[in-house]
Amino acid sequence: MALFSSLTRDQKESIGLLQIGTFLEFFDLYLYVHMAVLINELFFPKYDPHTASILTAATFCSTYVFRPIGALIFGWIGDHIGRKPTIIITTSMMAVSCIVMANLPTYAQIGITAAWIMISCRIAQSLSSMGEIIGAEIYLTETIQRPDRYAVTAFLEVSAEFGALFALGIAFFVTSSGLNWRLAFWVGAAIAIVGAFARTRLRETPEFLEMKRKWIKEETQKANLEADALLGTDEGAKLNATWKEPIQAKTLASFFFIACGWPLCMYIAYFYFNPLLKESFGYSPEDIIRHNFFVVMVSLLCGIFITWLSYRVHPLKINRIRGMLGLFLMLSLPFLIVNLTSTTQLFVIQALIVIMALDAMPSFAVFMSHFPLYRRFTFASVLWSLSRALMFVITSFGLVYLGSTFGHFAIWIIALPTAFGFLYGINHFKGLECKRSLYSKSSPSIA
Repeated sequence: MALFSSLTRDQKESIGLLQIGTFLEFFDLYLYVHMAVLINELFFPKYDPHTASILTAATFCSTYVFRPIGALIFGWIGDHIGRKPTIIITTSMMAVSCIVMANLPTYAQIGITAAWIMISCRIAQSLSSMGEIIGAEIYLTETIQRPDRYAVTAFLEVSAEFGALFALGIAFFVTSSGLNWRLAFWVGAAIAIVGAFARTRLRETPEFLEMKRKWIKEETQKANLEADALLGTDEGAKLNATWKEPIQAKTLASFFFIACGWPLCMYIAYFYFNPLLKESFGYSPEDIIRHNFFVVMVSLLCGIFITWLSYRVHPLKINRIRGMLGLFLMLSLPFLIVNLTSTTQLFVIQALIVIMALDAMPSFAVFMSHFPLYRRFTFASVLWSLSRALMFVITSFGLVYLGSTFGHFAIWIIALPTAFGFLYGINHFKGLECKRSLYSKSSPSIA
């Protein structure tokens, strides 16, 4: 492939290790998400339907609401210790949590303790997942040159999607075959351990090593100039700040608005229609898992196409087109749902949502080029995690409560501001790209 012809052997090895590790990480993360319709019945007490919906939303949100804490922890590690250690630590945490979940007694056996341990495992996975995907994408951004880095980082998200698809496939196989559900989590634990060991072969990124070298040099020089402070000079303080790039609040806000798009689309595509499938079409949990498997397949194929396209078309142009189509779809969605008559029509709607998703892919590397290197990991992971935590809480709980008053038109209340914010963010980064003229003649045009 032309994409890989210009890369060195070490770069190709790094790409392969990160692709495999991301696949394994997201397999573990989404295994529980897709099996929640079954697992929640085993580890939580029985409730009335409304309370059960709230509990399901709370369990789902637990995957995301603790990510900002993980972002602060692993953001600090990533910016001060290194990208590589962060990736290895987060993958190991995922493996341990899967081992615990695979052996955890049910609510019928140990009571409410089972629920608390299960939630704790989900919190651990939530903390680790933030450092993993952001760390891997930053690693490739700092290792691969333009325009190759666009497609490479985009394909990393395809690997995450494939991990989610494989998790859904395993969940369907286990539940439909009558096998013990614990088998799926043992598979997840095994592949997470493999991923953690595989990533020990990674080397630290050149940009991070160069930053550390400058930091050590400037700290040494600053120490040597401390005596000048006694004479009323502040050259040491000035020197220490020379390589620290500033960042605009508008840039941070734009990245946050963009990151808010995918949680909305993901929740609506994979979870919003589950009650409809159960109540209107008589689907069992196994039927829902099978149905969503094919939706994830569409999303995976779309991701592969976008990855290929990002090597030929500027990533921001792709995001802008998807954003405009996504806005139009959200405007039409309540009318489409009201007139549903079959699961085939519902599948088409879900497929359109993942195809026209308000997704940051494939422009992550573009966004990171406008973040200062010395705080890149922290800024990106904190904003990314906050967007997930906020949007999944607003979407999952908001659609439950607003839906009782506005029906499916409650989608507008959440989706329209999100779509406009997404397009605003894309336009902001487009302006930054044009202003700074970051692209060579060989790069895709942003016009």
